[in-house]
Amino acid sequence: MIYFSARRLQIQLLLSLFAPSLLHAAVPTFNRDIAPILYKQCATCHRPGEVAPFPLLTYQDAVRHARTIAKVTQERYMPPWKAEPGGPHFRNERRLTVEQVALIGDWAAHGAPEGNPAAKPAPPAFPEGWQGGQPDRVFTLPATFSLPAEGPDQLQCFVIAMYASRDVYIKTFEFRPGNRRIVHHAAFYIDPIGSARKRAGASGSYPCFGGPGFSPVVVLGGWAPGGGPDVMDDGVAITVPKGADLVMQLHYHPTGKPETDRSSLGLRFGVRPLVSLSQVLLVRNIDIPAGAAHYVVKSGITIPWDVKVLAIGPHAHYLGKDMKATARLPDGTTQSLVHIKNWDFNWQIEYFYDVPVELPKGTHVEFEYSYDNSANNPANPSRPPVRVRTGEQTTDEMAVLYLNLMLPPGTSESDFQRALAPEYIDQFLEQGANPKFLFTQIVLDAPQRAWLVEAVKAYDLNHDGKLSASERQTLVVALRKRLGLPSHL
Repeated sequence: MIYFSARRLQIQLLLSLFAPSLLHAAVPTFNRDIAPILYKQCATCHRPGEVAPFPLLTYQDAVRHARTIAKVTQERYMPPWKAEPGGPHFRNERRLTVEQVALIGDWAAHGAPEGNPAAKPAPPAFPEGWQGGQPDRVFTLPATFSLPAEGPDQLQCFVIAMYASRDVYIKTFEFRPGNRRIVHHAAFYIDPIGSARKRAGASGSYPCFGGPGFSPVVVLGGWAPGGGPDVMDDGVAITVPKGADLVMQLHYHPTGKPETDRSSLGLRFGVRPLVSLSQVLLVRNIDIPAGAAHYVVKSGITIPWDVKVLAIGPHAHYLGKDMKATARLPDGTTQSLVHIKNWDFNWQIEYFYDVPVELPKGTHVEFEYSYDNSANNPANPSRPPVRVRTGEQTTDEMAVLYLNLMLPPGTSESDFQRALAPEYIDQFLEQGANPKFLFTQIVLDAPQRAWLVEAVKAYDLNHDGKLSASERQTLVVALRKRLGLPSHL
């Protein structure tokens, strides 16, 4: 008993000598623990001249905002990365790990100590000018855009002639916002037939909340704060037909004083790609009752060829809440493509996969989106809530999912879209879409379009104004025959 007491006394003495230093070592410091996180995941925006409201390159920068940093990372508001873990890995993910979030919270809770200066890594260096090197061509907004001091966010589409006398192949694109204070994000499209130019008229631009408002459209990509050059993989490039226009859709956010912008997009070109690229679009009609807190829509389409998915882009407006996209493979297995639990229109981006996702022929791609049209949704643009339907205005809604695909070697984009046409028709007619709407999404020549209009009427056997599942199937089989396609996938 005496020995035990002496041993316990010895242990207590050792603890009294060494415990303070052990506890101190366990407390995170800026230089050793926090700076590496901020430099990797935050500094691209949180640096002088960028869109973030304050820099995070020094200890003095970070300690002023320590509690705020802990709060917004704990809530997953920052860094702005909406896709959930658990599916394929995306390129340039800005998601913090659970351990990193806990480390930041622990650091702030202990007074945000600086730590040993020798432990601090060198701040990241950012190149001046074009980060991916001088582009082959730079396309700038046709005129300076003026944004008023107050009012709602604005989305504007700018049409820029590329004056390409032959087909060109985009290998890299890089966006440079002219005014980082107001440019929130951007999307880029190729218009092959001049539809956007007609819509823009003499001004060269037009409001375009939602999509660019024309079809057919080639999606080039997008930009959000922190984004850098987008470089296509080896053997891949985006084909731009001669005479096509570039359309830049910019999202502007007022700052409280009048602002102007004249942003630019730099392109680098390559050789004719070894493989063709294409796209798949899924949509669903929206009709949300006022006050509905959990309105759910679903849509799906079957992929007619073996493809590889390079990128995925879910899209909704301000009422979007939870958005899932899933691939159901022919062998019965499922693959998550993207899942966003807390959709935010202000942080929508196109997600590029680190490794392309392979989808075999017959894969059914589907989405399930939920919307909150209640007064409890702080993003709801209507007070009180009103009935909301499909449309491109701020108070409308959309349910869209697009996939950017790489096709098998030796195949063409036009043949793929022809094989996809019956799948689009089945998807849209199931929703009761007007045949004229179909023509904005599918590639059919004039005789095929005329046939489709009459076929929709002819296959409505019970004359109820819409096609049942069996009536749609009969029409799709007939169209497949007309297009020279197999009767089934």
